[in-house]
Amino acid sequence: MAEGFQGASAISLDAKGRLAVPTRYREKILEQGGGQVVVTAHPQRCLLLYPALLWEPIAQKIMKLSGFEAGASVLQQLLVGHADEVEMDSAGRVLISPTLRRLANIDREVMMFGQASHFRLWNPDAWERQLEAFTQALPGAMPAGTESLSLF
Repeated sequence: MAEGFQGASAISLDAKGRLAVPTRYREKILEQGGGQVVVTAHPQRCLLLYPALLWEPIAQKIMKLSGFEAGASVLQQLLVGHADEVEMDSAGRVLISPTLRRLANIDREVMMFGQASHFRLWNPDAWERQLEAFTQALPGAMPAGTESLSLF
């Protein structure tokens, strides 16, 4: 897996709905797909932004799931059905479609979080609510397998 996207950025979309990718990520996006990215919906009502080459195997795995199983069908419709392949322009901007902005309730402000291979894009208020819910649920909300994880 390609790595390199980490950190948080508060970004304002321009009047056309374009997100200016922080300069520290632009070169890696160009390396991992020539500036082609995929923006899609996530079940948590945020957006995912992947370099196109990294998105392809994920889309293939999702589409191999049985469309007759309700959960798989929803994932296929949400993740693959909403996937929008766009090119980062010469100024490092990526157009976020009105449909995706509406789905994630993104107007002008976006919180962009690096997730190693991709980014999550959140409405800032929705992110604050998500973070608050997560911190309220700790420590019982920690996923299995993280028991031995040490950050110190």
